[in-house]
Amino acid sequence: MTQLLNQTTSSPPLLDAEGQRFIDDLLSQMTLGEKIGQMTQPEKNSVKPGDVARLGLGSVLSGGGGNPEPNTPESWREMVMAFKREARTSRLGIPLIYGVDAVHGHNNVVGATIFPHNIGLGAARDADLVRRIGRATAREVSATGVRWDFAPAVSIPQDIRWGRSYEGFSQSSEVVSELASAFVTGLIGGGQSDPTGVLPSVKHFVADAATTWGTSKRVDRDALAVDRTLGIAEMGQSFVELIDLGAWSSDQGDSQIDEATLRAVHLPPYRAALAAGALNVMASYSSWQGLKLHAHHFLLTELLKGELGFQGFVVSDWEGVQQVDPDFDTAVITSINAGMDMVMVPFDYQKFIDAMQRAVEGGQIAQSRIDDAVRRILSVKYMTGLFDEPEEPALPLSVLGSSEHRALAREAVQKSLVLLKNEGGALPLDPASPLLVMGQAADDLGAQCGGWTITWMGGHGETTTGTTILAGLRASVPNPETIRYAPDAEGDERYDIGLVVLAEEPYAEGMGDRSSLELRSEQVALLKRARQRCQKLAVVLLSGRPQIITGQLPEWDALVAAWLPGSEGQGVADVLLGAVPFTGRLEYTWPSRNDDIVNAQQPLFRPGEQLKN
Repeated sequence: MTQLLNQTTSSPPLLDAEGQRFIDDLLSQMTLGEKIGQMTQPEKNSVKPGDVARLGLGSVLSGGGGNPEPNTPESWREMVMAFKREARTSRLGIPLIYGVDAVHGHNNVVGATIFPHNIGLGAARDADLVRRIGRATAREVSATGVRWDFAPAVSIPQDIRWGRSYEGFSQSSEVVSELASAFVTGLIGGGQSDPTGVLPSVKHFVADAATTWGTSKRVDRDALAVDRTLGIAEMGQSFVELIDLGAWSSDQGDSQIDEATLRAVHLPPYRAALAAGALNVMASYSSWQGLKLHAHHFLLTELLKGELGFQGFVVSDWEGVQQVDPDFDTAVITSINAGMDMVMVPFDYQKFIDAMQRAVEGGQIAQSRIDDAVRRILSVKYMTGLFDEPEEPALPLSVLGSSEHRALAREAVQKSLVLLKNEGGALPLDPASPLLVMGQAADDLGAQCGGWTITWMGGHGETTTGTTILAGLRASVPNPETIRYAPDAEGDERYDIGLVVLAEEPYAEGMGDRSSLELRSEQVALLKRARQRCQKLAVVLLSGRPQIITGQLPEWDALVAAWLPGSEGQGVADVLLGAVPFTGRLEYTWPSRNDDIVNAQQPLFRPGEQLKN
């Protein structure tokens, strides 16, 4: 594993002389307890009043669905700023950095702009568009006081049964590198200290998308029921049912690839993102060749910090350290010594602090390792301007869900749609002709947004503010009454053209691992009814990955892959009606069979495919 370490990147110092003196002076004043506090990141619901100042906590986060009540931009700003103000009252007044998973807009906040998930942005293949989305996301996030975004994911999915496939821009390392660096640039804004910018967190280091099916350590059912119930009820499926469908079979599993493949395929996007200015990296839950990334000294310290010259800090994932070893103290010691700088301990942060104190006092973790971690954290806070941050955010809350940002999201939707079949001129639709729209998903904002929307798993219905595909169609035709909506395709009247919108159930992470990507039986039945009601049938597929549709495709006159477009369904309507042409192209192999998904030998569609109307 060490044969290539002589190619270490030589990076200039992260801070200038003044900045280094500032951090040196601050470190010299800090107690061991205060240093450990900076390395600690609990979830906001677990933080006891006064503990931010008492313990000198370095960060607080909102997990997926970790929202204030009521869930409004105003409540978000009040909540975040209260934590930040308290941090300033600590003995040394070190600023706190608040983190969220804003993976397709400020997606925990009701009313924020929800952009297409990365799989759709990859299909658009427009780096400037992705940069502008990063900028808009940062503006909305920073307006609520949050200055750290756990994004972008630079995953390169090898097996699309993986439930996080939609977080990957592409299956091409080159494309992911290009778009990830563009997103990082947008998040940073006018410079590292831009008060309207946020700290990007490039994730999940490394090869998180190359795990072997069946190697996941399935999360304990009882523990998951306690920790991650957010949004599961909306799915209408029990946890046990999801396990039977394949949940937690790939996510957090073991990547069994060799080092050459890791370097050639999965490492380049990290190089690109760091070159674009990223100062934080999140470690992956997964393992490489049997060893957890959270315990991997070679990858975290020798490769990332040594060879790549990374001077920012590494953060763990949600309770990721706990997975390293059954003994908590051993897990903490192993992870910190491997190169973990800040630890996401959402619940029992005092237990982590106590374990760290024992480990340092007992000599299992060197003081120099603590100082290195804290220096990295403080240096990034200095670089991002937190020590001089104004008392209130630089932007008004009106930027959340603004018309400008929604127009940008609409543009992104338009560019992300991929036309994969179009026979007999089925598309574009004639705005003046009668149209039968079918499928519950046509009028389901939650379904078109997918996971990581308001809650961890996402949901159905009006989960936030936006426009459904059906509403977009009706708003775009001369007479909305010419559009008939039959969600279950029931009825006798026949139409010249019918449109069916199908959607995957919303999901996130390992809860979305699926052993089969075939359409559900109720969807197949819907399609059969729809076929009887129209002369031509067009299908719009809302999904976080390609689906197995080989058996149904011959019955369709047109097929549009719309991915997970987000809150602006009007963009789908624009393209279906011909106001904007189809320009998206596949960045994923589309398999033809469920037993031929990984390195598909006979794909239904190949990357780069697109039709134009």
